[in-house]
Amino acid sequence: MKLLKPALLASAMALPLTGVALAETPDSMLVVAQNIDDIVAIDPAQAYEFTSGELVTNLYDRLVQYDAEDTTVLAPGLASEWTADAEAKTITFTLRDGATFASGNPVTAEDVTYSLGRVIKLNLTPAFILAQLGWTAENVDDMVTADGDTVTVRYEGDFSPAFVLNVLASRPASIVDSVLVMEHEEDGDMGNAWLNANSAGSGPFSLDSYTPGQMVRLAANEDYFNGAPEMQQVIIRHVAEAATQQLLLEQGDIDMARNLTPDQIASLSSDEIKVETFPQAAVHFLSFNQKTESLTDPAVWEAARYLVDYTGMTDTIINGQMEVHQAFWPKGFPGSYDETPFTYDPEKAKQILEDAGIETPIQVTLDVINAAPFTDMAQSLQASFADAGIDFEILPGTGAQVITKYRERTHQAMLLYWGPDFMDPHSNAKAFAYNSDNSDENYQATTTWRNAWAVPDEINEETMAALSESDPETRLEMYRDLQQKVQENSPIVIMFQASYQVAMDADVTGYVNGATSDFVYYRLVDKE
Repeated sequence: MKLLKPALLASAMALPLTGVALAETPDSMLVVAQNIDDIVAIDPAQAYEFTSGELVTNLYDRLVQYDAEDTTVLAPGLASEWTADAEAKTITFTLRDGATFASGNPVTAEDVTYSLGRVIKLNLTPAFILAQLGWTAENVDDMVTADGDTVTVRYEGDFSPAFVLNVLASRPASIVDSVLVMEHEEDGDMGNAWLNANSAGSGPFSLDSYTPGQMVRLAANEDYFNGAPEMQQVIIRHVAEAATQQLLLEQGDIDMARNLTPDQIASLSSDEIKVETFPQAAVHFLSFNQKTESLTDPAVWEAARYLVDYTGMTDTIINGQMEVHQAFWPKGFPGSYDETPFTYDPEKAKQILEDAGIETPIQVTLDVINAAPFTDMAQSLQASFADAGIDFEILPGTGAQVITKYRERTHQAMLLYWGPDFMDPHSNAKAFAYNSDNSDENYQATTTWRNAWAVPDEINEETMAALSESDPETRLEMYRDLQQKVQENSPIVIMFQASYQVAMDADVTGYVNGATSDFVYYRLVDKE
């Protein structure tokens, strides 16, 4: 207990104080403890981390969006209606009346064209999502045009309108207040530096303050077109230690703990605390960088699939948080491939390595986020892989450090997770089954490129063919086939699909945690 007192004191001092220290949180304020050290950027044109996605969703709107009231339905956002012309490859959106930004500025068609063009022109990490539509810095002003209260979006490629709408419902398609952003432009950055410390959205909340690695404070947008949030403020405290999160929750100093371990969840016994479980789209994987020579033999990839103690982990350290899933598109989503052919079999793995003439031991560094449950999972992998002579040296780091290293392709092995960028199977197929240019200069925000895996031509071709397939069921079957091929032979070992457990005060209602980080909503939260 003494070891935790400094962390508890620091967390308590940073929270708003009432008349008594460590008092119950105010009725109009939601206080959340969460590990938020993965945040690299919060500008929606740059934000690409999981926690960043949560913030963008609560600060900004898109033309169409999956909303808190039903995260499975693509609903009107800043557009009240739209008309698609598949033959002309256009979608025309009519903006809703009366929508305003948190600044008080009205949302206009010019804000939409500016925002979508800004993503393409800045060309930061998530720009590829919109660039799929054939948009470039040179043509985007012609591809997205305004006329009064309407916006016409043009696209290139053999896409169905449904695919285009899903792209426009993604994070980088968030609409920013162009007037406010341009006031803070510096050296042609289109307000990027300012938007990484501030917000300029029309969403249910605005950013009151942000201190990287410490705290996020959101303030309710009283004029939100879907109705003002019940909570006047949402405070997200960076608390990396799960044990500290549990103590703060049990003492009433926070309303919600986002990162408790299964053991801690099981140990909660107070009637004042409840646990809610949310299925997640994220898949967890172990990958091998193909720049490391000892990891390039397909026999190593195959053996690795039999060296993961799948059930051992799901029965213990990740019980309730993950289930075995061995394909890149999440179970429960249309087009998923749900076969799980691999089990822990070290003798088989050793035979595979021996038959291929692989000399062991193999020394490999394994990068991992220094937080639960990742460090526990890394230790399990370290123990089980050692049975076949693959020795992991675990390198823990913050989320930002690990992700940055991954993007630079300087790791050897990586324990990480991946969620769809938008709700279409092509999102994960492009990440796990496509890499047509493996050169260092061709940066791609995909796990194939980041692991330097030169995907075989036939898989690249099938991935693009599935994208343009017009028959819905044929298209889904193509994605199932791609998943099976990647499952059988790639340097990416997909192991689990996440289930997310959140412990919260029993009085908290209305919290929505959908299948991805883009579907985390505080708008409907109330404290009865």
